[in-house]
Amino acid sequence: MSNKTAIKVSNLTHTVTSNTGNLTILKGINMEINEGESVAIVGSSGSGKSTLLGLLAGLDVNTSGDILIYDKPFSQLDEEQRAIIRGQYVGFVFQSFHLLPSLQAIENVMLPAELKGDKEARSKAEALLDKVGLSHRLTHYPNQLSGGEQQRVAIARAFASQPKILFADEPTGNLDEDNGKLIVDLLFDLNHSQDTTLVLVTHDNDLANLCDRQLVMSAGQLTEKSL
Repeated sequence: MSNKTAIKVSNLTHTVTSNTGNLTILKGINMEINEGESVAIVGSSGSGKSTLLGLLAGLDVNTSGDILIYDKPFSQLDEEQRAIIRGQYVGFVFQSFHLLPSLQAIENVMLPAELKGDKEARSKAEALLDKVGLSHRLTHYPNQLSGGEQQRVAIARAFASQPKILFADEPTGNLDEDNGKLIVDLLFDLNHSQDTTLVLVTHDNDLANLCDRQLVMSAGQLTEKSL
């Protein structure tokens, strides 16, 4: 782990408009995460954890405040500019997989590397799918895979771009115990071997306890949990 700051958040707020008026989900969030750190964001359902993760990854736009990704003002960029930063730095594992249904498992995993023009995209994708125990499923489409298999394809895809920061939203939420352990091992292997910054949202206390730090989200505010 280095002392370089990978993520810096200052006075971050996020308000959405609902039928009953404005709802403030995040209220003045401040945090710093160093390169190579593993951080779990924990808290009850509806506390704003996944909203925060989506903002950090540039998948949504905050109402006010600043997000810096490697000193780049992420929150002030337009969608096209954010997409460039995401491509350079960010991998994301969604709870609901977000695989492209018309692409085979191997094609889903190849996509990030192909978009970067990597001529070894296929061989790297094959190696990653082998690593997640799916070398026998390369040509299967998402609807031919179980939920656990789809999650493993999604994680292989997130690894394919060799991200400097990996965000994961309930990465073990849809997995049985054995596959959950496999995924946890993979996440922390990437964190340790490539100094990848790992930021995950989880309800799993065992997973959270493996991280360097835990941040607790409650009523839209973030506090550090003393370990």
